[in-house]
Amino acid sequence: MLKRIIQIFFLVTGGTLGFVFADNITSLLGLEGVTFLQNSYVLAVLGAIIFYAVTFWAVDYVVNFIKRVEESVVKAPATDVLFGSLGLIFGLILAYLAGIPLGKIQLQMVGTVLPIFLTVLLGYLGFQVGFKKRDELVNLFSIPSRMGKKKQVEEETTTQEKTFKILDTSVIIDGRIADICQTGFLEGIVVIPQFVLEELQHIADSSDVLKRNRGRRGLDILNRIQKELAIKVEIYEGDFEDIQEVDSKLVKLAKLTSGVVVTNDFNLNKVCELQGVSVLNINDLANAVKPVVLPGEEMHVLVIKDGKEQNQGIAYLDDGTMIVVEEGRNYIGKSIDVLVTSVLQTSAGRMIFAKPKLLEKAL
Repeated sequence: MLKRIIQIFFLVTGGTLGFVFADNITSLLGLEGVTFLQNSYVLAVLGAIIFYAVTFWAVDYVVNFIKRVEESVVKAPATDVLFGSLGLIFGLILAYLAGIPLGKIQLQMVGTVLPIFLTVLLGYLGFQVGFKKRDELVNLFSIPSRMGKKKQVEEETTTQEKTFKILDTSVIIDGRIADICQTGFLEGIVVIPQFVLEELQHIADSSDVLKRNRGRRGLDILNRIQKELAIKVEIYEGDFEDIQEVDSKLVKLAKLTSGVVVTNDFNLNKVCELQGVSVLNINDLANAVKPVVLPGEEMHVLVIKDGKEQNQGIAYLDDGTMIVVEEGRNYIGKSIDVLVTSVLQTSAGRMIFAKPKLLEKAL
């Protein structure tokens, strides 16, 4: 069907050109003396035949080109197509307005060629500006339309700034985010970027068994959040093609939407703080709700392995908190009472330092 349409287009174009430019064609070819070529309808028929014959050679190239363009447009996110088209329309309008005074100039080069050049140039620039600035335009149009009072707008904007919670890959794989959403401690709209989904899918398709299981677990967690929990979930389909790292894309998206990055990645936490982006660290929340341990408290632990330093032993609480037992290497495999000497608290977790109570009694 597409081939027939292209052939008809070439046929009509050839006939139209032959009819309109009949005099110019005969003068250019030096055929003014040929009687039957003086008839515009004859040249129209000849033009149609010539252009139709060309289609037998060019139609496949044109069809393949159209199909490639169609596939690119279909695969592109709706926002890219929309804002690119709006930019193109705006550029063509500017070219039309600029071409009106230029068309009145008598010089053929200025009055004819320059408007065509402006149309192509401004149309291209308009499309590029609309396509590359789509994220800023989306953020601009997302401002609440109710502009009654300035105070009301400020309140609504402030509320919106605290609405979007953008999940990164590590916090999805971790899985605790689903339980936090279920308890209602995480409010607003949960945003899952498309590039995070692609990274999860890449991990789930990995040849490494451990990576593959982690990726599939992350996809299961997302499925649970989206289908089983009452919280609102949105998929951000845009991408930042000029940025390669997923963490950098998350920071960029958070800046554009005034959102909050939700993570348990210590490095991403620090990058967000340096960039002035709000961040919620799941590890900080977990540490905040752990029982407070003070120096001097007594605990009963099982020493399971030796530590990095000499004579150290390592034990763990039920919540996974590491306990470094000084002079505890000799107690590996045994349950002993220890006294807490100090506690180290960071965004990466909590570490407790202790010493055996037996040594304290001996001293």
